Amino acid sequence: MENKKKRSALGRGLDAILQSPETDITSKDISGNYVVGATANLDLDMIEVNPFQPRNNFDAEALQELADSIREQGVIQPITVRKLGYEKYQIISGERRFKAAKLAGLNEIPSYIRLANDEQMLELALIENTHRQDLNAIEIGISYQRLMEECKLTQEELSKKVSKQRSTIANYIRLLKLPAEVQIAIRDGYITMGHARSFINIESREEQLNLLDQILKEKLSVREIEEKVRKINKPDLSRNKDKTSRLPEKYREIEQNLKEKLETSVEMKRNNKGRGSIVISFKNDTEMERIVSLLKK
Repeated sequence: MENKKKRSALGRGLDAILQSPETDITSKDISGNYVVGATANLDLDMIEVNPFQPRNNFDAEALQELADSIREQGVIQPITVRKLGYEKYQIISGERRFKAAKLAGLNEIPSYIRLANDEQMLELALIENTHRQDLNAIEIGISYQRLMEECKLTQEELSKKVSKQRSTIANYIRLLKLPAEVQIAIRDGYITMGHARSFINIESREEQLNLLDQILKEKLSVREIEEKVRKINKPDLSRNKDKTSRLPEKYREIEQNLKEKLETSVEMKRNNKGRGSIVISFKNDTEMERIVSLLKK
């Protein structure tokens, strides 16, 4: 019963976790030291960073700007920590504020003190960051992947937990299957998420890397890349045999959205009178049942 209550709290998001009875126990010990449930100014030396933090890089300039603001106005929003032991705490959320406070020369920082086990710590850190930090697309994909693998969540369960569509989560996770060179280009901002989504539709690694090289050299737009991908997948496009060239833009977007939502090949045909068809491919009965269940939603 206790596990069911805890899982329900996790399903309601970060605020529900921090306010739930299982993670918010207000009390002080006999010596007057702050324990779980209290809010206090804690010495920075008592606090360690969260090992489950998905963000590896913090923008130095933005961090310095926050440090300057903290130096003048103090820390407006307390960080959230969990108590590990006597005068020992670990960050649940707010590592950026913690680092900026150090830069600003502060000795202590206002903190909410909470209780959370390691699984909750992972969920808290990942959900907090995907919602509140400017993670790049690769970091978001890694966060989603870790939530699924380490917390044993399906994409559907994860979509409810982070309030994102299942197709959105699938798009981010697919990025992790791209060649390392492409992932680095996404991470470092040389290409956008829009560019990267086009790469997913190319099976050949060599073609993916060739396309990456073209983007970097020619500064190609997302639309230009999508056109190149269509030519790669449909070599007879130049002979006007590719039906996508005849589809109005809004229908091509619908076709692409269906592909992403259903995670399979979708072909839309339409004549000049508006008559047409949508063909959805599936490999076996199991995949067909999965697609049907998605269409019912």
